[in-house]
Amino acid sequence: MSAPISSDPQFLDGIYRKVSLRLLPFLTLCYMLAFLDRINIGFAKLQMQSNLGLSDAVYGLGAGVFFIGYVLFEIPSNLLLPRIGARRTIARIMVLWGLVSASMMFVYDARSFYALRFLLGVFEAGFAPGMILYLTYWYPPARMARTMAIVMAAGPIGGIVGGPVSSWAMTALAGAHGLAGWQWMFLVEGLPCTALGVVAWYFLTDRIDDAHWLTSSERAALNNELAASPEVSGAHRALLKAVADPRVLGIAFSNFCVICGIYTVSFWLPTIIKAAGISGTLEIGMWSAVPYIASLVAMYAVSRSSDRRSERRLHSAICSVVAAATLLVATAYTSSVLVSIASIAIATAMIWASYTVLWAIPADYLKGASAPGGIAFINVVGVLGGFFSPVIIGTVKSATGSLQAGMYVMALLLIAGAAITLINRLPRPLPLASGYEAA
Repeated sequence: MSAPISSDPQFLDGIYRKVSLRLLPFLTLCYMLAFLDRINIGFAKLQMQSNLGLSDAVYGLGAGVFFIGYVLFEIPSNLLLPRIGARRTIARIMVLWGLVSASMMFVYDARSFYALRFLLGVFEAGFAPGMILYLTYWYPPARMARTMAIVMAAGPIGGIVGGPVSSWAMTALAGAHGLAGWQWMFLVEGLPCTALGVVAWYFLTDRIDDAHWLTSSERAALNNELAASPEVSGAHRALLKAVADPRVLGIAFSNFCVICGIYTVSFWLPTIIKAAGISGTLEIGMWSAVPYIASLVAMYAVSRSSDRRSERRLHSAICSVVAAATLLVATAYTSSVLVSIASIAIATAMIWASYTVLWAIPADYLKGASAPGGIAFINVVGVLGGFFSPVIIGTVKSATGSLQAGMYVMALLLIAGAAITLINRLPRPLPLASGYEAA
């Protein structure tokens, strides 16, 4: 006989605690390493740029070209995920990006810098949207903002860990076996990703029905909450339907603007701190953790408020506007270390809070066959912000010798994204493609 299905709230809460303890720590660790491997180029800049004779414009383009490779392969990766499973997808991505990240130690000029950053983007493509899609197989919309806050906390955690670890590797290991500090940093931070990818192959569970760490009654209750996962035939048709939806385009543009802000901080934070008068590599690494500690607090508080009020747009927009204002203050008052650090901490916290709540919107709106391609499309457009942000700032800084002009552009983008978020009303889920059930 099949197990009875219970809809008791306490029973369901217990199941989700069990699911969260199983999935979220591991996915958060994976995403933390992904974020660290994207942003450690900001710390490498402190040594690598002068060692290799790279200009700010070259650095900006190299930091951003990662996202070109990412964009080209992200949607195909996410469309394949429902077919081949999250376990295989995440394992493949992590093993390959870990190897390429470690290979950054072999950069010797601008061309090799561009090539390896591009390959890093190619191999990491699909991880973030794939993880978000995977979470929709386990969590209903009412729980997604809190769930996203936990997983997205990996970004700030990566910033907290990355600063001290990167600066330690660059100073303590400098010269060992003839390698520069920045070369050791890439090796130390890249290889663990490959190891974790092997673990993912054995640890992750693709579907609720495969979760033998849940009882039959727990699996039945989860399936009752979420319904069956969508079939993938016709996914390309569903992708076109999602891309043609003006609301999806609005979410994608807002995501682009917020990610411009995220990578403005991620790639240029060590430079901003150095401009404020802190020159030692270890000191820069320690101070760089402060904005990300503030981000964890803000993400938790704002996402809880968003779930409690069942409101996303206003929460995300207000955070983006506050981030724009404080980002300008951080670069305008570099004569005061206290003002500069406090401002960049508030800006970073608000950007990450805005990003976390923003990603609960497509999880609420996109359903069934529309979800894989729609989520990937939103992330692809957003990821382009990771390309344009460092390129714009690096080019402007090379031309003017100042970060401030580039920061004006980033602040305007954050405000524009907030405006679109407020305008973009989502009254009901995107209609499903014919013949599909909700995921």
